[in-house]
Amino acid sequence: MRSTRIAVSAALLGALALPLVSANTATTVPAASAMPTQAPASMNDPSCTQGSWVVGTKAVTIRSKASAASTAVGVLYKSHKFTVHKTSGKWRYITDRTTGVKGWVSAKYVYRTAGMCLD
Repeated sequence: MRSTRIAVSAALLGALALPLVSANTATTVPAASAMPTQAPASMNDPSCTQGSWVVGTKAVTIRSKASAASTAVGVLYKSHKFTVHKTSGKWRYITDRTTGVKGWVSAKYVYRTAGMCLD
């Protein structure tokens, strides 16, 4: 008897939730024609300096080339200040301002803090 009530309750809740899910999907997905065809210019603008760069983990290995198999030339710690000069794929060419070491770090460990550049 109890399992029958649970099954009926689950079916009823599922039936009630289905219209809500489909209504949400229909109202939040924009039409293809409303989607922008390219990113705003400010996202690709190298002069956009909003937000500072930070290390998202305790430390990141600085490499001589943009490859995990290349030689390690240093370590970029979370507390170090650094400058990002360029990006190549999933790698960033940086200068560690604390130690002066230059090299490549994986882009998944260094990122810009929240900031916004406006056109």
